[in-house]
Amino acid sequence: MNRSVEVSVVLPAYNEANTIEGTVRTTLSTLSSFLPDDSYEVLVAEDGCDDRTPEIADRMAAEDPRVRHFHSDERLGRGGALNRAFEAADGDVLVYFDTDLATDMKHLEELVERVRSGEYDVATGSRWMRENVAKRPAKRGVPSRFYNLFVRLFLRSDLRDHQCGFKAFSREAFETLRDDVKDNHWFWDTEMLVRAQRAGLRVAEFPVDWTPKGDTKVDLVRDVFGMGSQIIRTWWELSVEPRIDRKVSMAVGVLMTLVAIALMTVYIDFGEVLRQMAQADPVLVGAAAAVYLLSWPLRGTRYRDILDELGYPSSWKFLTGAIFISQTGNLVFPARLGDGVRAYVVKARRGVPYPSGFASLAAERVFDLLSLVVLAGSVLVGLTLTGGTADLIAGITGSGSVGTVDRSTARIATAVAAVVGLGAIVAVGAIVASARSDSQFIRRAIGRVSNDSYADLVAGVVERFVSDLQRAAGTRKAFATVGLSSLLIWTLDVATAFLVLLALGVGSGASAVGMVSLVAVSFFAVSVGNLAKVLPLSPGGIGLYEAAFTVLVVALTPIPAAAALGAAFLDHAVKNIVTAIGGIVSMASLNVSLTTAVEESADVREHDSTEIAQD
Repeated sequence: MNRSVEVSVVLPAYNEANTIEGTVRTTLSTLSSFLPDDSYEVLVAEDGCDDRTPEIADRMAAEDPRVRHFHSDERLGRGGALNRAFEAADGDVLVYFDTDLATDMKHLEELVERVRSGEYDVATGSRWMRENVAKRPAKRGVPSRFYNLFVRLFLRSDLRDHQCGFKAFSREAFETLRDDVKDNHWFWDTEMLVRAQRAGLRVAEFPVDWTPKGDTKVDLVRDVFGMGSQIIRTWWELSVEPRIDRKVSMAVGVLMTLVAIALMTVYIDFGEVLRQMAQADPVLVGAAAAVYLLSWPLRGTRYRDILDELGYPSSWKFLTGAIFISQTGNLVFPARLGDGVRAYVVKARRGVPYPSGFASLAAERVFDLLSLVVLAGSVLVGLTLTGGTADLIAGITGSGSVGTVDRSTARIATAVAAVVGLGAIVAVGAIVASARSDSQFIRRAIGRVSNDSYADLVAGVVERFVSDLQRAAGTRKAFATVGLSSLLIWTLDVATAFLVLLALGVGSGASAVGMVSLVAVSFFAVSVGNLAKVLPLSPGGIGLYEAAFTVLVVALTPIPAAAALGAAFLDHAVKNIVTAIGGIVSMASLNVSLTTAVEESADVREHDSTEIAQD
């Protein structure tokens, strides 16, 4: 480290071959106007460029000892490149600004001296202070104003402009903030400023003359979803997460359970159902719950096998708890929004990046659906061979209702099941067929939507997701392991439904052939019902499952509609209650309530550096 250097200026550069040399020379000239020549340095933080920027930066570093070049073979994101360069810099004052020199360099001395004097810990230029409002095109100015408004509103910032690329930090301030800042790209600026204010650091904002350079395209993905998601994430971490403890986690778990149970009453007519349930054998109901509970360690083991394929080993016990928590969320929220909770938990506790976390969930979901298709398809073949399909078609396509279940709902459920089943088959075929593919079609498709440099990061995340999905299930070993465990999991699910039918007295006195037929119908009804639950019309698929189950059982057996509906609801209720209780216990034992326990993962920060922050 060169102790004589006081000020380190970092220039984040991505494909800046046309401007980088002029920017470096202008920077050196401006610094020399108010600092001794041996008291500053300029670092080119070159971020995985694929043009001549590295070559130019190397040449300038060789020509001038005050210039240093930091090369990265892969994209780190702007924040990642700045972090890397600041850590290696020699100065006590760390400065950066955009290489297009949109901010007038006459302000550089004021920026540096605000921090160098010791008066402030952080300094930032502003384009939106009343003293000097920058003239910006509407497509850039309007989103910027709304963005800064949301940051001030949700993150309680006192600053007017968070994204102006003209900032300085003291060495102490940077080292205080860097481990807390999660973002590695565009939101890095905002998060540094917000966390600096929360940490009680002295932050100076002053107006600058700013002229837009080039035609920066407003990117919908970046500006709306990317930045918006980061504002929400930071708000949660700063304002909500500190208030969450074990008692709050337990309260949230209990509340989610009560909501899940309450939602059942919205989609189910309880009149005749409750009368049927009152007659259920409690021993067999308990046995059904016990059998269903046995499937959960298998779910944890299967998820462990999937993550092993991705290079993220973990224990089946921890993963079983994570699945319990996410599935409890799925009982309350439609469209399987609870899956996002699991992605967060495995990221926070086991360092699994979001793309890999969602890819592992997708692989699990595809094999769940494929297993259900196999189970339902096997029974359907048997029905075809024995001539039972006529009763099946009549039961589904008939008019009126079956008990309290409208046949139109059953038709919707079976249609959805057919489409979802076909989709699962196509998805597995695509995974297997493309496991060794090196196609760049994803990057090309995203490039057609946006030519912003951020598009490369988005494309990289999507490609990583697809690659991880292929790795999770694209080899023969992984396919066989995950596939067999999925079949076993759903066989236990069917066994639960079968025991519920027996608990209601269905099948009593039936012959061996009749019992075999009832088992087959159970496989078919449960499989189709679960395929129908994919349609995000109700939390936990309540209503669709019961409709499909009831109509299929009534169509294929002599079981009365009331008994079939009672079995459908009791089966679903047993499974949901086991899931909710498991979720409460897991939240308490893991101390997780949506976004807690980040501290326990020593690996998260390492893996975070490979992600973009807009996941």
